[in-house]
Amino acid sequence: MSRSQFSYTRDQLIALSQIVIEHAARQGATAADTEISEGVGQNVSVRQGEIETIEYNKDKGAGVTVHIGQRRGHASTSDLSEAALKSAVEKAMTIARFTAEDDCAGLPDADKVAKDIRDLDLYHPWALTVEEAAERARACEAAALAVDKRLTNSEGAGVSTHTSHFIYANSLGFCDGYPGSRHSMSVAVIGEDKGAMQRDYWYTSARNANSLDAPEAVGRIAGTRTVRRLNGRKLDTRTCPVIFEAQIATGLIGNFVAAVSGGSLYRKSSFLLDSLGKDVFSPRVQIREMPFIPNGLGSAPFDSEGVACLERDIVKDGVLQGYFLSSYTARKLGMSTTGNAGGSHNLIVTPGEHDLDGLLKKMGSGLLVTELLGHGANMVTGDYSRGAAGFWVEGGEIQYPVEEITIAGNLASMFKGIVDIGKDIERRSTKQVGSILIDKMTVAGN
Repeated sequence: MSRSQFSYTRDQLIALSQIVIEHAARQGATAADTEISEGVGQNVSVRQGEIETIEYNKDKGAGVTVHIGQRRGHASTSDLSEAALKSAVEKAMTIARFTAEDDCAGLPDADKVAKDIRDLDLYHPWALTVEEAAERARACEAAALAVDKRLTNSEGAGVSTHTSHFIYANSLGFCDGYPGSRHSMSVAVIGEDKGAMQRDYWYTSARNANSLDAPEAVGRIAGTRTVRRLNGRKLDTRTCPVIFEAQIATGLIGNFVAAVSGGSLYRKSSFLLDSLGKDVFSPRVQIREMPFIPNGLGSAPFDSEGVACLERDIVKDGVLQGYFLSSYTARKLGMSTTGNAGGSHNLIVTPGEHDLDGLLKKMGSGLLVTELLGHGANMVTGDYSRGAAGFWVEGGEIQYPVEEITIAGNLASMFKGIVDIGKDIERRSTKQVGSILIDKMTVAGN
């Protein structure tokens, strides 16, 4: 794929955005903004060595928001013709006229809007043919199945590539955007032993295809992970230390982000209300937001309303340093935006000195969680309960796989009970963290 596959150039998207902003002003809007985007993607999947699906997607769209004083209206369209864009503006204006006033509505403060837009090297198109994608998927699946003769079936392997670009503009004079890309490869296989079956998977993801792991490496990991889960046992109910494997630990950081984001805070639907400047984690935990990492999956020079992103400490020695706020949620809380309209950007959790094996030895006896099931986190109370699978550990060594268990606790005490964080960092996520060792949780089984 290449940028030539886009139907619109950057300059054309800019011109379309100005049509929206100017028409909104003519219709009587006191403020307006728009985001116009286009994306192109390809996905090829293979199962048992044969191509199963070939998918292409090509989409485009525009979102229009207008303000009439403190009244707000929004409309969207997938038609980027001038007539359709003007119609979307007019529909947004109609909505705004019938909407109640909200004294927190409006564009961001002008002094918060990004001025110097740095290039973060986020766009790396991949000129990958269907045949080449299928060849990579086949190699990935074959490597997985070759790990062990007990691997008898496959859910398939897939290779996907996606590129997009956008322009965001508002009536404060801001108008900018950039292209981006994301590519991935994955495989899932099924193992069978003594009449019992298990599955597991692995994947690689990056903005630049040259940074993807080799198909054979992805396959071997998926195969190995599946085999080691065979002949799982149940556990008796107990309280014990728990390690969340790195790729699972990102979910805990996601729970934290949700709890200290503006929407949850101003609605008072978070267990971390009024926690700024207070201990929310153990002193071991340091979290920094770093939006300007070149090639980063969560990198951005500005947020979804044009506010400059900030590199900052979020948690320092366990103490919460800042929330995640948009202009609207900040006004609701009587605070200033943190440049997080649209979410967080590259959260980096400082690792300790141990890899996963080192964490297992430090834990001694306990549970290593490698898979979670269900959605059991109550963000109002912090209560946490999830179906889980993983491995029982004794003497710092994995003893056997476990399945059909539930782990439970409260996120507030879990965060403060973090004993250590591994250096086996999960880099395929916008939240980069190693495996997390928590002092104790309830494990419910037999």
